[in-house]
Amino acid sequence: MKGLWTPSWIARHVLALAAVTVSLGLGWWQFSRASGGNSLSWGYTFEWPVFAGFFAFLWWREVQLARHPEKASEPDEEPERLPGGPVTVGRPVRVAVSAPPAEDDADLAAYNDYLTWLADHPEARPVDYPGYQKN
Repeated sequence: MKGLWTPSWIARHVLALAAVTVSLGLGWWQFSRASGGNSLSWGYTFEWPVFAGFFAFLWWREVQLARHPEKASEPDEEPERLPGGPVTVGRPVRVAVSAPPAEDDADLAAYNDYLTWLADHPEARPVDYPGYQKN
């Protein structure tokens, strides 16, 4: 419990309390508007307390994770899987795959030659290219 009273945790507690209080206050405000005849406010009357509950849940979950941290398993450990047992998903493994061999594409080769020529001749215009054909 000592770890939950550090300055960063105190800020989290205050922020959670403020979020819940503001959400409930906004719910009450929307209820007063809905009671006054604003029918759209009825939806918000029930929405803001849900937000307050969500903020309270997030705070409770963070406190639980801080109090009972999960045991870190070694990355090299492979969990034992019994036949018929549940399938667990581990960390994704990246496998190096070589690119498929490129097929000879005459149009692509001509375009690459054209780009190379343009890079070698920055002052030239496209019509100056030796292989230029007017359509």
